[in-house]
Amino acid sequence: MTDVNTSAPAGDELPEGYERQRMDVDVACVGFGPAMGGFLHTLSQGLTNEDGTPVAESKAMPGMPPQVICYERADDLGFGVSGVVTKGRGIRASFPDLDLTQIPLATEVKHEEVLYLLDPVGASRRPVLMRLADKALKIFGMARNHAFKLPYVPGFLRKEPGILLSMGQFNQWAGGQIMAQGQAQIWPGTPVAGPILSGKAVAGVRLQDQGVDKRGVPEAGFMPGMDIHSQLVVVGDGPVGAVGRKLDEQLGLPAGNHAREWAVGMKMVVDLPEGCQLKAGTVLHTLGYPEPEIFGFLYVYPGNVASLGIFVPSWFDNPVRTAYRYLQHWMQHPVLWKHLKGGRMRSWGAKSLQESGKRGEPFLAGDGFARIGEGSGTTNVLTGSGVDEAWTSGVLLGVSVLELLKADQPFTRENIEKTYVRRRQESWLEREAKIAEKARDGFQNGVVQGLIGMALTGLTEGKLFWPGASKKPHERIPSIESYFQGRISAEEIAAIRKDCTAKGLPLHGALMDRAGWPKVEHDGQLLVSHQDALLMGGKVQAPSGYRDHVTFKSHNVCAGCGEKVCIEACSGQAISANPEGGAPLFDREKCVHCGACLWNCSKPSPGGGESSNVDFQAGAGGLHSAEN
Repeated sequence: MTDVNTSAPAGDELPEGYERQRMDVDVACVGFGPAMGGFLHTLSQGLTNEDGTPVAESKAMPGMPPQVICYERADDLGFGVSGVVTKGRGIRASFPDLDLTQIPLATEVKHEEVLYLLDPVGASRRPVLMRLADKALKIFGMARNHAFKLPYVPGFLRKEPGILLSMGQFNQWAGGQIMAQGQAQIWPGTPVAGPILSGKAVAGVRLQDQGVDKRGVPEAGFMPGMDIHSQLVVVGDGPVGAVGRKLDEQLGLPAGNHAREWAVGMKMVVDLPEGCQLKAGTVLHTLGYPEPEIFGFLYVYPGNVASLGIFVPSWFDNPVRTAYRYLQHWMQHPVLWKHLKGGRMRSWGAKSLQESGKRGEPFLAGDGFARIGEGSGTTNVLTGSGVDEAWTSGVLLGVSVLELLKADQPFTRENIEKTYVRRRQESWLEREAKIAEKARDGFQNGVVQGLIGMALTGLTEGKLFWPGASKKPHERIPSIESYFQGRISAEEIAAIRKDCTAKGLPLHGALMDRAGWPKVEHDGQLLVSHQDALLMGGKVQAPSGYRDHVTFKSHNVCAGCGEKVCIEACSGQAISANPEGGAPLFDREKCVHCGACLWNCSKPSPGGGESSNVDFQAGAGGLHSAEN
């Protein structure tokens, strides 16, 4: 078999007769989320003096105010489904007169609980200590509906009194506030292919080529992606963004840092059934089920609406880690199902979360660029929060950019470090990130050690923790035969693999059935098939004229892979087995752009380094839900 690289051409060389257009701006921003919202809101507020004159003159268009444009891959600022609970310190500081009723679905946190979920079906792979704890809770009558309510919410987890938000609705609201000020433009539906580099300096960004086939080969109507040259590139494209990841590949990470800790969040927005006793402002955190490593949440909004979901982490060493079916088993846990039975799904979606926190912090500044948001390591892995942290990182950069503009100082690494990086290092963001830095190290050794480690870190403010060495995905994900040893024989796994490959199905359904997980009885409203969730809970937009954003670097590597975690973990079932062997098949009409394939691949990149055999590039479209 020939080793075929299906990655599209780099785009530097154009067909004869074409040239790449150029546009100059002062500040080019990549990705619109909470971090970019904080940056653009702060910058927009400060770009004009009290008399209406600009605080600085544009270098790109002399005589004009600074030209600021944000390029967002998705064609809607409310892209994605995600419930958010946050203390909201940074957000409230940006909007001191904030009225939460202005933001759809927003409300104050009024009641919080942490629930330890026992296994009601007997299929969970629970360690011995957890089984003993379950038995003790049952014997002493401390578990109701197969759940134990912690007597109090640890201070490091508590968000009350905070804010409940819908990520999509908040992004739309914040974007509207920014656009109304007229100081910055936001262009949705404009994927950025990567940074324009001159050595280690960033001179701008290149937009994705249009009018190409799925492999990136020009067709009729070909339009080369425009080169956007700028004084400063603000990178806020999240954990799987093409610009941030290419900078990491080019520059590396600071010594000792790595970005190996991830989770996929599988989420829904639901109409709760009539008569549901849960009140608006209620926050439920869960742990322990359907597998010990999986955490869950349920947030109740006004109007009898709830956002709920689970987080499936990278240190859950299951090579068939399907988030969707686990979500359905989690919803049917007795302590939750009593509130959810009879409800109706309004929206569904998934997102990858970069959970390395401070340990995953890249170089925050360089000549011509600055990093903000989740891709810059803002997620707090102890408190389980990231939206307010991301927003605050954007605010700190906004203040710093204004300072440099007013002083007519260039956006060099030295200047950005003196302003933005210094402010960030002196902020509560940095203080709390350092406390949380080693909070989850214990999970590298087991779930019980991880929970103890988090408690130690939280209660001692980082002085104590459970040590553990992080591993790359290809070093820790076991074979399917090894994972199910003692439960399913290698011969039976081989037969299941052969049958599923012939049918183009992932393995996880058959293997979970065989391991004792009950069938999910679909009700057509809340419990629906994975494919129906794509239709009922959202619609995938995959505009033509762009290259496939998910490819595989080496077909030979894929052919020799026995796990194919990319198929099992795919949130939209967009990656399927190839009956002819080689690399799996990719259908972007189903891809929700969660990025789970990128970090769940169990095979290292043929080129070495931290990356895997999956190549995840910038792409337009994604999942649009009825209500985010």
